[in-house]
Amino acid sequence: MDAFSRMSIKNFAKFTGVTQSTLRFYDEIGLLSPAERGEENNYRYYTPIQSKTLHFINVLTDLGVKLEDIKEMAKNRSPESVMELLSKQEVILDYNLYKLRTAYSIVHTLRTNIQSGIFAVDDTVKVEMLDDAHFILGPENDYTDVETYYKPFMAFTEAALEYRVNLRFPIGGYHYDMESFLAGANKPDKFFSLDPLGNCVSGAGKYLAGYKRGYYGELGDIPQRMAAYAKEHSLVCEGPVYTLYLLDEICETEPTQYLGRAYVKIRDERHADRERMLSEAFANCPAKKTCARPHCNVCELRADQQ
Repeated sequence: MDAFSRMSIKNFAKFTGVTQSTLRFYDEIGLLSPAERGEENNYRYYTPIQSKTLHFINVLTDLGVKLEDIKEMAKNRSPESVMELLSKQEVILDYNLYKLRTAYSIVHTLRTNIQSGIFAVDDTVKVEMLDDAHFILGPENDYTDVETYYKPFMAFTEAALEYRVNLRFPIGGYHYDMESFLAGANKPDKFFSLDPLGNCVSGAGKYLAGYKRGYYGELGDIPQRMAAYAKEHSLVCEGPVYTLYLLDEICETEPTQYLGRAYVKIRDERHADRERMLSEAFANCPAKKTCARPHCNVCELRADQQ
């Protein structure tokens, strides 16, 4: 068989790996017509050399180029014209990759939240370890002449583009501190988007967390119970309080079954007091680390910690 041998559409399909129906479609739209038609039966016949044109078509279709653009390019192409086409397609593919990476991040974030929500116990307060979580913080909320978060939330969504917030990621509430949270759990100082590419981060560590089922902002007495738990266990709440719904309309039909989590980073005040006591005592020790006294409790304790 040479480059111009006649091949039936069946054999040409086997030779190129392209289905007969695709070859017929390409013929119908004028993209790739057979080399000849049978005089008696009107069957399509191709030549091996046409596989090169088909390869050109296959490469561009795999890259997402539209068939009408391929058809135009197939008539008269040059290295320069193909370069221009590929440059445009590269921009399109870059954008598609961005959308794909974003979609993956949303899927991963939702799965992580839902998994945490499935194993969470409703109406509980506890201490737990949480990983780093990046997020994008929105503008400060304005509650002038409003009693709920609805109007500030609308302002947040309107400012999403300016703050580069993707509203497909879970949205949470951000309170400056425990005092603000206690004053109004359903009126966060800001909203945030749980975007893994965000420039803000809630660091990994030990958190005091409260869980409650119900619609957005309906945390019941969770704020007060968290404050009582912290006091009872000599815990100090440090930094902002976050509220995030692990189970929401994405996975629950009934709003009453949404599951919110309020969480704030903590430290043990008892350990902090002991550390301060040791630091003050060690600072007043005249010999400090060079102390040779065998019964210097301060130096021994400091040495144990180092």
